[in-house]
Amino acid sequence: MLYKTYEARRSLMEPFVDFAQAAAKFYGNPQSPLAKNPLAQRMAAGYSLIYRLGKDYEKPAFGIQTVNVDGTSVAIHERIELDKPFCELRRFKRFTDDPATLTKLKGQPAVLIVAPLSGHYATLLRDTVKTMLKDHKVYITDWKNARTVPLSEGSFHLDDYVNYVQEFIRHVQGIYGNCHVISVCQPTVPVLAAVSLMASRGETTPLSMTMMGGPIDARKSPTAVNNLAMNKGYEWFENNVIYRVPSNFPGAGRRVYPGFLQHTGFVAMNPDRHATSHYDYFKDLIKGDDASADAHTKFYDEYNAVLDMDADYYLDTIKTVFQEFKLVNGTWEVTGVDGKIEKVKPQDITTTAHFTIEGELDDISGSGQTEAAHGLCYNIPKAKQKHLEVKGAGHYGIFSGRRWRDQVYPVVKAFILDHNEAPAKVTLVPVAPKKIAESAPAASAAAKPLAVAETRPVVKLLPKQAAKPVAKAAGKPVTTLVSDLFPESVRKPGAKPVAKPVAHTAPSKAAQALSPAAKLPARKTTAPKAKTARGK
Repeated sequence: MLYKTYEARRSLMEPFVDFAQAAAKFYGNPQSPLAKNPLAQRMAAGYSLIYRLGKDYEKPAFGIQTVNVDGTSVAIHERIELDKPFCELRRFKRFTDDPATLTKLKGQPAVLIVAPLSGHYATLLRDTVKTMLKDHKVYITDWKNARTVPLSEGSFHLDDYVNYVQEFIRHVQGIYGNCHVISVCQPTVPVLAAVSLMASRGETTPLSMTMMGGPIDARKSPTAVNNLAMNKGYEWFENNVIYRVPSNFPGAGRRVYPGFLQHTGFVAMNPDRHATSHYDYFKDLIKGDDASADAHTKFYDEYNAVLDMDADYYLDTIKTVFQEFKLVNGTWEVTGVDGKIEKVKPQDITTTAHFTIEGELDDISGSGQTEAAHGLCYNIPKAKQKHLEVKGAGHYGIFSGRRWRDQVYPVVKAFILDHNEAPAKVTLVPVAPKKIAESAPAASAAAKPLAVAETRPVVKLLPKQAAKPVAKAAGKPVTTLVSDLFPESVRKPGAKPVAKPVAHTAPSKAAQALSPAAKLPARKTTAPKAKTARGK
């Protein structure tokens, strides 16, 4: 009923929204008689703000036409590689007529980016994609709005998500022999499950998997998002946030978690900042600061565009990830496309390099939640594991904006290049499964002399200027850095970056002696041969 009420209100408001848009143009056009009014500029700004607050935001386009590769402009052709009922696998194919650049593009690694299915469209990772296109062949999962999927396509569960990821990995592997996988936020859990299942079957697993800000173990440093999911019962979510799609959409009758409810939750996390941003937009229009106004509209065109999620997938995620913690407890079983039920065993992964990234001030996935994946994948050699904590970064800062481009991406690029060759098979040694403790990381480290965090290479990024200590009391969420939620494109021009990478303190001699990496011979990284083609 709520969904129908929302749609009725939106339909009722649509004529007024269109009027506000027309009025803004009348008062803002210098050739219009209304522009002679002394208050014309304020009237135009006010109507423009009303229009943007009331309009319906459609799915944005990636809009990546070209990228710069070592000074050469490379054309980008976006196309759909696989079209599934609930997701499209998109490829950003690169073209150039420069022979030297073409040769370079052919030898670059293939990367599958798994975008989150948690409210926003995959275009939220536009900056991630555009940055990586300079040095990689890029594919991305583009999840569909559930209200556009007819009921005839059936339901969509978390198990289906895992199966989709496996199919996409095999598709990219079939073209290039192998690939690297990057998951951002929510998909870290299903991606780890997908790679685990492939390893358990003896399939070729990706050369590397990079996990960024995801809830692998949501018990660690729980945030406001985690607390809501953990403190409310399964039935509460089913009865309070699940509604059927109205009859004016292709997916009429489908049970979904509506996008407008998710958007309300996003705004509620930082209401003051959003109100200030809209008021600044109004003032920028009055002053004629078109650059700042355009930055505002660009950001909110993306931020306000949300999609509906299939109810079965959403409820499965609540139960599996945030209530029963099936992945870390070793009790998660996934039903494959053939109907066979298989247990998720991350310890079966042995040859895939593993990189986890967290933001110090992330209030979506708290500190330690993503790093917990290393404790599950304990059969991956320590020399092939790495963790990065980005000082001063919030959730969005680790995959979008200046921190992503200047601090995080160079480390990700180097990690992929270091592991861009087929690894040797590893013989598993029977080891008792490790139980992920609910205590703080410091406690678990003290309980074991040779903890994963001690032997795994760790890179830390420190802020340029000393910042005030951030409270991280156990069980209390950390506030997202406003500059990460609202990237530099929304802030005033001329802002300077506040952080820069510095070298981490060298490990002690004792740690070097214990580290398996110290005993491994140096390897030469060679790029895989690619098919001769004009575009890559």
